[in-house]
Parts: sequence; structure tokens; C-alpha cells
Amino acid sequence: MHTRTLGPRQVGAIGLGLMTFQQSGEQPREQLLDTLRAALESGVTLLDTADAYGPNEAGAQAQGANETLVASLLDELGVRDRVVLATKGGHVRTEDGGWDVDSRPEHLRAAVEASLRRLGVEQIAVWQHHRPDPKVPYDEVIGTLKEIADSGKVAHVGLSNADPAQIRAAHAVLGDVLVSVQNQFSPAFRTSRPEIDVCAELGLAFLPWSPLGGLGDAKELAAKHPAFAEVAQERGVSAQQVALAWELAQSPCVIPIPGAKRPESIRDSAAAADLSLTPEEMARLSARPPRGS
Repeated sequence: MHTRTLGPRQVGAIGLGLMTFQQSGEQPREQLLDTLRAALESGVTLLDTADAYGPNEAGAQAQGANETLVASLLDELGVRDRVVLATKGGHVRTEDGGWDVDSRPEHLRAAVEASLRRLGVEQIAVWQHHRPDPKVPYDEVIGTLKEIADSGKVAHVGLSNADPAQIRAAHAVLGDVLVSVQNQFSPAFRTSRPEIDVCAELGLAFLPWSPLGGLGDAKELAAKHPAFAEVAQERGVSAQQVALAWELAQSPCVIPIPGAKRPESIRDSAAAADLSLTPEEMARLSARPPRGS
């Protein structure tokens, strides 16, 4: 797989989002291990988790569950030195299994310490602020991120769910320590185009979360996103591959992080890195989707 730039590192052009990794009856541990093996064999080197990821039914106890699981899987495979493991803080799980935000300085500092322990590392490769908190001014959040970066406990910082003004403000303070922005972007959700442009201008990686969102079953796909279904059929590949190839073509700074729970899923996604779309195909895929999509 060809690579793209994430700060001072080169990572596979397709990453792997680990939010859906849960060791359960539907996802036995060996299946998750096989999925990670397949990812590495396919050239995937960027793995993305967060301290708030975990089983929905666990409520607040889910906090940190995904980090702990992923760390144990990587240790079992012995592949720590082959991946860039990114995590996030600032989102919290509530007792009823819901989600909330907390960007108070004391919480973000504690979140970094907890992630270090769960991941079993002395320094987090990329630590991302998960989501703006309406209760905390963003300038104050940026100051906390600078403090965390200066502590040496994280090598680099990323933002998530940030708008262009917030990205520029953070970059003005953090400089080269800021390496990425993770916002939603997919065929069904295209309004993050301005953030992609800002990332390209500032030399930041843009990591689309939920990059395959809206590509449901075949009937839904044909109704809402017919161009992706048509190009996939013409090329003899999956619509998911077409979607990821379309995202990669938006800018060299884009590194999609699709989720996967099965080896065949991440192999299919990784193959998108080698799918080159023609200008005519890009025009068809970039046209406004039908109303209601």
C-alpha cells in the first residue's frame, strides 16, 4: 500500500478505526486478531481508538474498554512497532450508556494519564481532542493541549470534530505538534470539505471518520448513491472501495479510517488505496446526490 503523511511519519493510505472492536460472542478474540493480522498484511499501519469506545450496554464502565482490548491484541500479535496507535480524549460515557463531553483541563490531563496506563506506553503517538465542549472555551482547550504536548506524554496532537476556525487557532498555538484533524466525511456526509482544504493548506492529515457511512444494503445504495453503485459494478469492486478511493482522491492529505470487524472487510477497504478513479468517474461520484440522500 502506498503511504501518506501524518506529521513526521508515513502511514498506510487507509487506516483502521477500532470503535467497533468488542470482544463478545459476535466478535470472538481470534476474529479480532485475524482482522488486525489482515490489516497489517494489507499495509494498514494507522490504528485509531478512543478512551470512550466500549460496549454501549456497559455505560460508564465502557470508558477505556476499547483501549485495553486493543493494547492486549497488539501485544499478543507482537506488532507494536509496526503500527501508529492513535487515541482520543474528551468524550465520556454516562451511566445510561450514552455520551457526554468533558474538556476541563483536569479531565483532559487525567484522560492522557489513563490512556497511557491502558495502552501500556510511555508516550502516546497521536492523542486527539475528541469533541468541542460547549462548557469550555476552545482557546482554553488549545492551551490544555499545548500543556499536554509540552509534558512529553504525547508525541503529537490531533483534533476531532473541529471547524476551520478552530483548526487554524490550534495550529497557531501548537505548530508542528498538531498533525491531524478527524471529522466525519463520506459520500453521505460531504460538508467537511472546508476542513479538508484547511488541512491541505496547513500540512495536516485529514482522517475521515465513518467514511463508509450511508453505504448500507444494495437497495439503499442504489436509491441514495447510484453513482457509487454503478462505478462499483463497472469496475468489479465493492461500493465501499469506490467510496474510499473517492475520498483519497479529494486530497493527498486524506487518510480514511474505516472500521472493520472481519479480515475480509479490512482487506476490501485496503484495496481502495490501489483503485485509481478516472476524471469522468470522479465527476459522476462528486455530483450532488439525489434529493433525500
